[in-house]
Amino acid sequence: MGKYFTIEELCRSNTADAKGIDNTPNNAQKERLKDLIENVLDPLREAYGKPIYVNSGFRNDELNKEVGGVATSQHRRGEAADISAGSIKENEKLFNLIQELNLPFDQLINESNFSWVHVSYSQERQRKQILKL
Repeated sequence: MGKYFTIEELCRSNTADAKGIDNTPNNAQKERLKDLIENVLDPLREAYGKPIYVNSGFRNDELNKEVGGVATSQHRRGEAADISAGSIKENEKLFNLIQELNLPFDQLINESNFSWVHVSYSQERQRKQILKL
């Protein structure tokens, strides 16, 4: 699939495993995950030069509800990933690197003071929204 990331990796979920939720994306969602990997995640990993971990990628409706995701979450469409490089300092580097590389993104969110970074890629639009939650 991608050079560094796989669709399977972006669908893995401890919550889904624990609750017996089948978090398998449909073909359209797989296409969007592929776009996210090719346009954002793989180029970011290439430039960063060290492992990046996916905390949460694709979430079907049931899983999204279970983890308290909003109904409009781009995770549900296969357009978003919450990523981490292992520390607040490194997550801040990822956040800044996405902007420095001018990667195409729809939303880039500093979550809980860089506890993780949310990044999304949409086939329809790249709003380049930068937010802090």
